[in-house]
Amino acid sequence: MRLPSLISLIGFITLIAGTYSPLLRPLGLISFNMYELSKPYGIVVLLVAVIGMIGVVFNQLKIAKIAGWASLVLVSLFYLAVYLKVNASFSFVPFNSIAKVLAGKFRWGWYVLFAGSVLASAVSFTRKRQTVVV
Repeated sequence: MRLPSLISLIGFITLIAGTYSPLLRPLGLISFNMYELSKPYGIVVLLVAVIGMIGVVFNQLKIAKIAGWASLVLVSLFYLAVYLKVNASFSFVPFNSIAKVLAGKFRWGWYVLFAGSVLASAVSFTRKRQTVVV
């Protein structure tokens, strides 16, 4: 297995681990992972990661490229959706500082998700070498 394929495989594994890591902690009481925030969206990200892993293992680089870029787009859209939902949920509270406390804090799981999707798309920066038969 080539180095970019190995990096991409590690990225897909990291992406799967990132779906289970804490992403949001409202009121400082409980932590939400991707499946608790949106179960169907989490399953789609998980399926994209599994398809990418299968593409890397069976040396189907086109499938791995598509899955890597799709995972990057899906994680970015999910971050945007969560960010907008958190900021809009407590907009009725007149004091901005109280609204921020109620909305919660973003956790370290976002770093894992983005790192996994960036590493997963690393296979797209490689070129397939042509072998010359003499």
